[in-house]
Amino acid sequence: MSTDLTFFTNEPPATLLDRFNSTLRGVQYFDVLVGYFRTSGFHLLHEAFEDIERIRILVGLSVDRKAFEIIETASGQMELQFEASKVTKQRFSQDVTAEMEVSPDNYETELSVRKFIELIQTGRLEIKAHPSQKIHAKVYISRFFADDRDFGRVITGSSNFSYPGLLGQYEFNVELKNRVDVEYALEKFERLWEEAVDISAEYIETINKRTWLNDRITPYQIYLKLLYEYFKEDINLDEEFDTYLPDGFLELKYQKQAVISAKKILDAYNGVFLS
Repeated sequence: MSTDLTFFTNEPPATLLDRFNSTLRGVQYFDVLVGYFRTSGFHLLHEAFEDIERIRILVGLSVDRKAFEIIETASGQMELQFEASKVTKQRFSQDVTAEMEVSPDNYETELSVRKFIELIQTGRLEIKAHPSQKIHAKVYISRFFADDRDFGRVITGSSNFSYPGLLGQYEFNVELKNRVDVEYALEKFERLWEEAVDISAEYIETINKRTWLNDRITPYQIYLKLLYEYFKEDINLDEEFDTYLPDGFLELKYQKQAVISAKKILDAYNGVFLS
């Protein structure tokens, strides 16, 4: 089975990750235009990015109506443009925070984020957000070095820049090799890039200050997190459990907790000792 088809669907061995690992060798510039950005799965790609001189990621955010109206009425007014940029950055920061709250707490997630930040800090990667509600594209533009095989490639289809889009779920993508197609996609990308807001610094600040990957978590906070993870089932039971107390009985917290613990044992073992 050929893995160099124009169309591919993320079925092994023809996933988008496989295609990137093949086509990004010898790439000088790599541009990404996606509706939604996720850091998940970035650890799968960082080795393929080693020799790329410049990477640009442009995200079309689903910003709120206020931000959209600001953009529509800006028309060169500096104050409104500043406010639009501010709202876009805030929305992106919220999206990154929300993503990290549900991301797996493991080495792969941390590696993805650290590699991403490293590329930003070395100036090889830039990330911008377009402050409109109209961009839901998935376009990946590769340009080779001048003395390489040809001008470049453009991949487009259903895959977002995320773990599911790269590898995890069934997608439908197409790779175009004709220079005219690559130049057309690049022209559209450049126009949107000029209109977008740089959010590279916001990404780093959000990770370092608003997520579990920040470097300022104290040992005491880690201890509290351990206690919560260990006892969270009991804590949640406490919130959901509705006790019945006859008139005149005091609602004592330690006794309520004892009832909750007894119920938990009863549910688990179909019996409980009271002593």
